[in-house]
Amino acid sequence: MTNWIGLGASFSRRRASDDNTFVESLFRTAKYGAQVPDKGFADLEQARQCARSLVHWYNHEHRHSAIPYVSATHRHTGDDHAILQAQYALYQQAKTPTPRFWTRLTRNWTPITVSTLNPDRGAVIRAAIAGLHRHRLAA
Repeated sequence: MTNWIGLGASFSRRRASDDNTFVESLFRTAKYGAQVPDKGFADLEQARQCARSLVHWYNHEHRHSAIPYVSATHRHTGDDHAILQAQYALYQQAKTPTPRFWTRLTRNWTPITVSTLNPDRGAVIRAAIAGLHRHRLAA
């Protein structure tokens, strides 16, 4: 059925949450982040409104760890560069008066260049090492 748009069927094992970690993560976010009524939805429109609210929150407000704690909208519009630069400046400002309390590196505030659902593990490791190296040079 999905072959006409280039998608293949998933043959994940039943009750194996590690087979599709991205969907499982999104499901957990939806389950605990949305305002889902304890006793279910009164009608289909209430369920749709809840889903619309979740999608808006997830894309515009939620800060994603995989894209240095900016929203998906910030990442897609390119606003993440300015936000991450401001965060880095704030950390540097906080670090200046008391450098002895900052013995470890702070978070890497370098904007990511590529985001993907199923990255090549080797490429992810190389990118992380390169980002860490850039972060140390900037510190």
